[in-house]
Order: sequence, then C-alpha cells, then structure tokens
Amino acid sequence: MQPTHQLTDAELIRAYLQGHTQALETLIYRHKDKIYTTIFLLVKDKYLAEDIFQETFLKMIKTLNENRYSEQGKFLPWATRVAHNLCMDHFRKVRQHVPVVLEDGREISLLMPYATESAAEGMERRQTHAGVRQLIEELPEEQQEVVVLRIYGNLSFKEIADATGVSINTALGRMRYGLINLRRMIADKQMVMR
Repeated sequence: MQPTHQLTDAELIRAYLQGHTQALETLIYRHKDKIYTTIFLLVKDKYLAEDIFQETFLKMIKTLNENRYSEQGKFLPWATRVAHNLCMDHFRKVRQHVPVVLEDGREISLLMPYATESAAEGMERRQTHAGVRQLIEELPEEQQEVVVLRIYGNLSFKEIADATGVSINTALGRMRYGLINLRRMIADKQMVMR
C-alpha cells in the first residue's frame, strides 16, 4: 500500500474498512480544519465546537463500521453535513440563537447602543432580541436552517448548499423566503427595528 497521505478519500475509506487504522487518521487530519471551522462558525464556542467535532467523527466512524456509508467521491460534503446536523441538533436542544443581521447588513444588536442606553432602553433591546429569536423559531424548518447557517454561522451559500444537500439556488431561495417571512412577521407584530 502506498503512503496514506497520497491516497484519495475513497481509497482511505476502503483502506480503513480493510483494517488500516492509519488511513482513518490521515482522513481526519486531511479534513479536520474545514470541519472544525464549520462547526465553530455555527456554535461560536471553542469548547462546544471541540465536543461536536469529536461527536462528528465518532458518528462517521460508526457509520463506516456499519457499512452504511456509500462512497460517491463526496467525503467532505458528507462529513460537513454530519457536523451541520449535529450543530442543528444542539440548537434545537438548547434553543440557542445568536443576534440576527438584517438584509441591509445591519446587525440588530448594533442598532441599539448598549453603552448609553437607559434601563428602559436595555429592557426594550432585550425584548426585541427575544422577539426576533422567537420569530426565527417560527420560520419553516428549511428556511430557519438556512437563516441560521448564513447569519449565525456566516457560511457562504455554496457551503450551505453542500451542508444541507441542496442546490445553491434552493439555498438562496430559502434564505430569501426566510427574510421575507421575518419582515412580514416583524410588521405583523409591529416590532420596531431602529
């Protein structure tokens, strides 16, 4: 067998399944930065990202060992999708959301200055943030997923498409409809965005 660093992802998977554990180490090392970065951008917490990163590879190893992985030359998109799904599971469990960025690029949290705000203004800001988080949770799951990945995870639409297994146009459409729905809900609830 040639050195593992010269093998393709598919060859490394086959070698691992034939008992060469070094092949799996090479595969993990080859893609660890991209997968970890994807996770970190979503959860924005170093320790949580490390936990989900480990969980991602444990899940992938289990899938490989159970012969449920079908090689189509797309190991990295599959690994990223596993990581993404684990992040989404985490968000669903803890209902943790980060601030929302409006379509014009302004972050809602930046629209209300913290340093000079009064107690009443601080309360209003917290209520607005809580209201927006609630609205995002009311979006259809597909739209919520793209909004979370784009705004919270700062992923490109190509990365979102790869992670969710859809085309870039579908990801763009879901984002567009998600923002339209958010604007409509904000208007319906007469929320004030300064």
